[in-house]
Amino acid sequence: TRRRRATPRARSAAEEGRTPRFPPPRAAMSLAFDEYGRPFIIVRDQGEKTRLKGLDAQKANILAAKTVAKVLRTSLGPKGMDKMLQSPDGEVTITNDGATILDQMEVEHEIGKLLVELSQSQDYEIGDGTTGVVVMAGSLLEQAELLLDRGIHPIRIAAGYEMASKVAKQRLQDISKDFDYSKNDYESLVKTCMTTLSSKIVGRCKRKMAEMCVEAVLAVADLERRDVNLDLIKVEGRVGGHIEDTQLVHGIVIDKEISHTQMDKKIEDAKIAILTCPFEPPKPKTKHKVDIDTVEKFEALRKQEQEYFTDMVQKCKDSGANLIICQWGFDDEANHLLMHHKLPAVRWVGGVELELIAIATGGRIVPRFQELTADKLGKAGMVREVMFGTTKDRMLYIEECSNSKAVTIFVRGGNKMIIEETKRSLHDALCVARNLIRNNRIVYGGGSAEMACSLAVEEAAKDVPGVEQYAMRAFADALDAVPLALAENSGMQPISTLTHVKTRQAQEGNPYLGVDANDEGTNDMQEQNVFETLVGKQQQILLATQVVKMILKIDDCITAGEQ
Repeated sequence: TRRRRATPRARSAAEEGRTPRFPPPRAAMSLAFDEYGRPFIIVRDQGEKTRLKGLDAQKANILAAKTVAKVLRTSLGPKGMDKMLQSPDGEVTITNDGATILDQMEVEHEIGKLLVELSQSQDYEIGDGTTGVVVMAGSLLEQAELLLDRGIHPIRIAAGYEMASKVAKQRLQDISKDFDYSKNDYESLVKTCMTTLSSKIVGRCKRKMAEMCVEAVLAVADLERRDVNLDLIKVEGRVGGHIEDTQLVHGIVIDKEISHTQMDKKIEDAKIAILTCPFEPPKPKTKHKVDIDTVEKFEALRKQEQEYFTDMVQKCKDSGANLIICQWGFDDEANHLLMHHKLPAVRWVGGVELELIAIATGGRIVPRFQELTADKLGKAGMVREVMFGTTKDRMLYIEECSNSKAVTIFVRGGNKMIIEETKRSLHDALCVARNLIRNNRIVYGGGSAEMACSLAVEEAAKDVPGVEQYAMRAFADALDAVPLALAENSGMQPISTLTHVKTRQAQEGNPYLGVDANDEGTNDMQEQNVFETLVGKQQQILLATQVVKMILKIDDCITAGEQ
């Protein structure tokens, strides 16, 4: 037998009587080898890169996606748990909104990032269902892993999933229902928003919150075009009071106060001048220097400045305005003159808020004092400054606007985290109400829609002759993940609950039977008034299927080494 020669490092370590240490083996990447087994250098920094290919790559990707989906699984449904996330700078967020959780988690793995983008695309398009879409994608990948172990090609699995998603989408369309609403009769809209809010922190006062969201959406909706501009609904928050103190203001609430303590704090029948020009003398844009060497010159300059201020205030007065809202600040002299002329003013109002005020009051934003006329003034029934609690916090309410196409939901709560989570919850409910105005078809919740789709896909799989039928059956099993998670999070026996309800659906032919997560004593979601939007549910299935197909088609992962 041949003896291996010890390396110099090993010999020196042996002489010193200690165990030699070798660098750990690195899975270097190589694409090609010559006839002697030596790697060709084809890719730059080839020795620094690592590579996973074939089934190993698919298994690693599926594991990463399943791990991310498992985090959100416990947050699904009305009894779902919240997650507490701490950012690098120490800011704490408590939420059970899927998109927010994944965004704040700062996922590093590339496939994990795909699921983060999946939940964000559901959030941007629909606004609700961000947790369910990730749970569904994780379940689809879990079932795909079992099929890969059985030797089925990933492309055939992806094809089967695509066929199954079309069957599921059609089944959702078949079991969905139309409902009618109007500006005066919007009870069905409220019930759908209540379903969305039931899993949120505001669940205990979901009826009031849902009514506020629907009223806000209907106030800004264009029902002829079936469109809603959510930018016209401002959600403002202030710490203090209870969640029940949250109110809908048919107008604008801005976090500013009247600039002088002696100005009027309540203006009725307000005529508002909305200005983007500052209350100060004009400044030349070129560099300049003023030499003042006598008292007379100083007096003349001071008098000129005072005339500028007086002229500005007089122009506002002549236009008929009784309230000035300015984008810029103004000094004490301008403030004093405004108070002396009984013209209340608000300064440092942001550009977005100015636009909302202009939309709500029907006014025009004026860039120069010379252009200020009576027809450019905004009109509001009442403008008042409101003080909160024992603090010096004040806010300005602009109410009874001439054009009520801009509204504000003013949120109160015990601390900042509750207010932020309430804002996220209300955003979901506003999006649901908007989706229903765009497309007023609904399906029933509680996992009933997923179970109905699962039964339909299983039935359709019988007519598919190829290997794809296995993928379709796996898709049907994956759809059961949502009702399973609902039952598990509600403290029930998940498998027995699912089989009981699914058997009843198959025997009775009633697609509206779901998991009784609220312990109402009935599995019929029609009686429980648990609704979800059809477009939201269809989008969930289509988005989850697309992402899973993309992940299954990856069979080679080349990773750059650390620099």
